[in-house]
Amino acid sequence: MTQDIYISGAELSSGKSVIVLAMMEFLSGHGDKTGFFRPVTRSGEQPDPLIQLIAERYQLDLAYEEMYGCSSDEARELVRADRDDELLKRILAKYRSLQAKCNRVLCAGTDYRDGHATLEFDFNSDVANNLGCSILPVVRGNDRSNTEIINAAGGFLKSLQERHCDILATVINGVSPAQLEALKSQLEKSPLADSPVYLIPQEPLLSKPTIADIARHLETHIIFGDATGLNRIVQNYKVAAMQAPDFLDYVEEGSLIITPSDRADIILACFLSHPSTAYPQISGLLLTGGQKPDPQITKLLAGLGKPPFAILGAATDTFTTAMNVSRITAELSVENEHKIAAALGIVEANVDLQQLQQLLATRRSTRVTPLMFEYELLQRAKTQQQHIVLPEGNEERILRAAEILSLRGVAQLTLLGDRDEIKQKIQSLGLRLERVNIIDPLQSELRPQYAESYFQLRRHKGISLDMACDTMADVSYFGTMMVHHGHADGMVSGSVHTTQHTIRPSFEIIKTKPGISIVSSVFLMCMADRVLVYGDCAVNPDPNAEQLANIAISSADTAQMFGIEPRIAMLSYSTGESGKGEAVDEVREATRLAKSMRPDLKIEGPMQYDAAVDVGVARTKLPGSEVAGSATVFIFPDLNTGNNTYKAVQRSSGAVAIGPVLQGLNKPVNDLSRGCTVTDIVNTVAITAVQAQTESSSS
Repeated sequence: MTQDIYISGAELSSGKSVIVLAMMEFLSGHGDKTGFFRPVTRSGEQPDPLIQLIAERYQLDLAYEEMYGCSSDEARELVRADRDDELLKRILAKYRSLQAKCNRVLCAGTDYRDGHATLEFDFNSDVANNLGCSILPVVRGNDRSNTEIINAAGGFLKSLQERHCDILATVINGVSPAQLEALKSQLEKSPLADSPVYLIPQEPLLSKPTIADIARHLETHIIFGDATGLNRIVQNYKVAAMQAPDFLDYVEEGSLIITPSDRADIILACFLSHPSTAYPQISGLLLTGGQKPDPQITKLLAGLGKPPFAILGAATDTFTTAMNVSRITAELSVENEHKIAAALGIVEANVDLQQLQQLLATRRSTRVTPLMFEYELLQRAKTQQQHIVLPEGNEERILRAAEILSLRGVAQLTLLGDRDEIKQKIQSLGLRLERVNIIDPLQSELRPQYAESYFQLRRHKGISLDMACDTMADVSYFGTMMVHHGHADGMVSGSVHTTQHTIRPSFEIIKTKPGISIVSSVFLMCMADRVLVYGDCAVNPDPNAEQLANIAISSADTAQMFGIEPRIAMLSYSTGESGKGEAVDEVREATRLAKSMRPDLKIEGPMQYDAAVDVGVARTKLPGSEVAGSATVFIFPDLNTGNNTYKAVQRSSGAVAIGPVLQGLNKPVNDLSRGCTVTDIVNTVAITAVQAQTESSSS
C-alpha cells in the first residue's frame, strides 16, 4: 500500500479544491487505482460537489456512499453528545473499507464553512493522523502581504507538528503574481524552507463563480437558455434598479444582471446589448420575485432563437437575492472544462510533481494511533471468530461490552452466572444479547466432567473429588476449565474479581507453554502515534535474571502477534557498562540469557528509559545501537518500577493502556482492572481472541 494523502485547507477559501483536482489528475495518471474520500460531507439532498466532480471526471468505480465518512449533521450530533471518538471510528471504518479497494486514497478535509476554524483544524489533524495519511496543507495567499503569508503558513505548520502530523509539503495558494519573486526569497530564509513549499499564483478565472454556481446555490430555475450558458463566468453582479438608459452605463464585461421579473425594459436592454459592439457582453440575467416575465416578453424572446445567455428565476426579492449572490464562492464542476483546464494548468506549472512523487515513494506511514490500533484489533478478531467466556456475567459493564462485541461480530460469547439473574439484568438495561450463551455453573451438566478433570490435575495436592466439585461452582474455575477442555478459546475476567482470583485457576489448570518458566503480563501502551509494549507491570513482583529473560521473550512474541516489530530494551538505572551493583548486574545477566535463548531478537541492556526512547540520548549513551532510541518493547526490572511507570506515562501523556495482557500460558486468559471501562473490556476480549487465533494456527 502506497502512502495516502490528506489535503487540508488552513482556513476558509484556501482554494483546496483546485489542489485536490490537480493531485487527483496526477495520481490517476500513474496507473494505480486511486480512491477519493472526504471525512465529512455536506448534509442535504444535493451531493457533495467535490466528490461529484472527482467521481465523474475520473470515472471512479465507487458508490457515492463509499467516498465519505458521515454527513455534517451526523458529525455535529456526535460532537454535541461528546462522542468525538465515535465520530472518528465511523470515519476510520468507512475509510478502511474504501482503502481495501484502492492502491491509494486521496482525502480532502473539511471546508471551514461552520465558522469554527480552531475546531475544524483540530478535527482535520486528528482525522489525518488516525487514517495514517501524510498531510498536504493549503494556505491562502491572496489579500495578504508576504510577511502575513509566511506567518500564517508558519503558524499552521507549527500547529500540525505539535499534533505529530506527517507533513508532505506545503502549498500557498492564490499569491499575487507581483509578490511571487520576493516571497520565494523570503521563504528560503525562513524555517519553512526545511520542507517543500509550492507557490500557486492567482488565477482570476478560478475565484469567480459561474452561472451554474449561482443556479445551484440559490436553487433557481432556468427560464431561458441551456447548459452551455451555465458555464459562463460571473465577473461581477449588477442590481438593475434604474431605467434602461441609465442602467446600460453600468454594465461591465461578465456581469450578472439582477432585476425583478416585471422589468421588461431591463430584460430587452440586456438582449439587445449582446449583439451590439457598443456594450460589453453580460454573463446572465437573474430575475427575482418568483414570477416569469410577461407573456408578450416571453413570446418575443422565444422568437429570437437560441438565447445568448441563460436567464434564471429566483423566488426571493431583489435585495435578498443580491445578498445571497454576494456570498456565493466559486466551485469546480465537471461540466466546466475551461475552468478545470485553468486549474490544472496553474498547479502543474508551479508544483514540482516529480519531487512530490519521490516524496510519496519514500514514505510509508508507521503511525499507529490508539483509535487505529483498536479498530485493527477488532477487525482482526472478526476474521476468525473465537469463543470467549466471561465469568462475571451479571456485571453491568460486562453485559454492555458483550452487546457491542456481539453486535459487531467480534467473538462468540458465553456468560457465567445465575441465568435468571443475568436475563433480568439484560432486560432492565435494555440490551440485545440474543446470540450470547449463558451457563450457570451450579446447574451445568459440564460440572461433573470439569470436577473430575480438576481432581486428576490436583489430587497430588490433596484435592478430593468432592472438593473439586465444590471448586467448579466458582465461575473463575469453571470458565478456566471451559478453556482447558476446548469448550471456549479464551477467558476474560477481573472487572469485579481480584487478579489472583482470575489467574490462579489458569496456573493450576492451563499452565505455561513449553520452554516458558513464568507467566507474565504486558500493557499495550497506545501513544499518540505508535504502540509500545511494557512488561511486566502486573504479575511478578521481583523477577530474577532468568525470569526477566523469559518475560522479554514472551513480550517480544506478544509484540509480534499485534504487528509491532520487537526492539527490546532491558531497563535499569544505568546504561551500558557504566553501572555497578546487584540490580544492574541482574539486568545485564538477563540480557545475556535472553540473547542466547533467542539470538534472532534485537535485545539490548541494561538501558535507561531515556536512552531507549530518545534518539539524541541514544547517540550519546549507546551509539550504533539497533534498539536504543527506537525501542518498542520495554522490560522493567521489577513490578514496582513497571506498574508506576505505565501509570505515570498513561496519566501524563494521555496514552491508552490496554491490559494487562497475560502471556506464557498454554491458552489465553486475561485479567481486567476492577476500574475498567466498557471499552477496556471490548479491547481485552478482542486481544484474547487474537491470542486464541495465534494459538490455533500454531498448534
